[in-house]
Amino acid sequence: MRIGLIGTGRIGAFHAGVLSRHREVGSLVVADTDAARAREIADRTGSTAAPSVNEVFTWGVDAVVIASATAAHADLIARATRAGLPAFCEKPIALDLPGTLSALREVANAGTVLQLGFMRRFDAGYGAARELVRSGRLGRLHTVRAVTADPAPPPAAYLPLSGGLYRDCLVHDFDILRWITGHEITEVYAAGSDAGPAIFRDAGDVDTAAALLTLDDGTLATATATRCNGAGYDVRMELSGELDTVAVGLDDRTPITSTEPQGPPPADKPWPGFLERFAPAYEAELDAFIQVAAGELPNPCDGREALEALRVAEACELSRRERRPVWTEEIPGL
Repeated sequence: MRIGLIGTGRIGAFHAGVLSRHREVGSLVVADTDAARAREIADRTGSTAAPSVNEVFTWGVDAVVIASATAAHADLIARATRAGLPAFCEKPIALDLPGTLSALREVANAGTVLQLGFMRRFDAGYGAARELVRSGRLGRLHTVRAVTADPAPPPAAYLPLSGGLYRDCLVHDFDILRWITGHEITEVYAAGSDAGPAIFRDAGDVDTAAALLTLDDGTLATATATRCNGAGYDVRMELSGELDTVAVGLDDRTPITSTEPQGPPPADKPWPGFLERFAPAYEAELDAFIQVAAGELPNPCDGREALEALRVAEACELSRRERRPVWTEEIPGL
């Protein structure tokens, strides 16, 4: 299979390494608006660098992986759709909800494949939690607590283009909550704080956020996120039922220190970031995409799934601004 990869930044470079090693990928074409960076990644991975993004769509690739800057996602999805190519795209689909809906309508009308990059669906811990919840081993699920904490703020220039903490960061928690429980989020109440570095206030964003979520079966969930967790990269989920409680993301690299006399020692090597924490999951989702593109596997995360997580993020942003509960049905869908 011949794959085209668009975008060779941090995540794109990682994807290039994974794809270049994949047994089913016979050749890899990489492209970036920064042609020199594309050539560097191509040399590093034994791939072919295209002079520009245009060649990805004219050099006979069988599928496209989109890891470009967010602002280019919708246009690249549309180009892949018009070319009849299966596409994998890092989230989000577009910078806003109207752009997302427009791109998804084009994909639906063309009948092409679009898989979104929600890598937590391919993480072993989250997968085990899903099995336990769906099998009834926890009993009736009553409470879920999700945490996403970055060790340091991103570059200031990134923030105005990110969509904000709910859309850029917590959207992963909203997606995985739906995926594990099999239930929809019907109501949100969200708050945020910009008391940290001034770059967040300058961008109209918050550095820390929390949301209370109600699921359609009455389960209550909390989701919190921060860009300022100096202890390390911390992504966890606790699921409590009437019979048992389980935790995802709790291991010897979780950046937590217990204050109990008999508690576990602090992590020697806390997770430094998302690529290290979720490397196996990123590899697994690309392996799934190759199988999807070959017609061997159903799409594990299509654009409509991404839309539902985005609608929750949009509801949270509206709730934060207006300081009120918001029903997700207030947010337009397809």
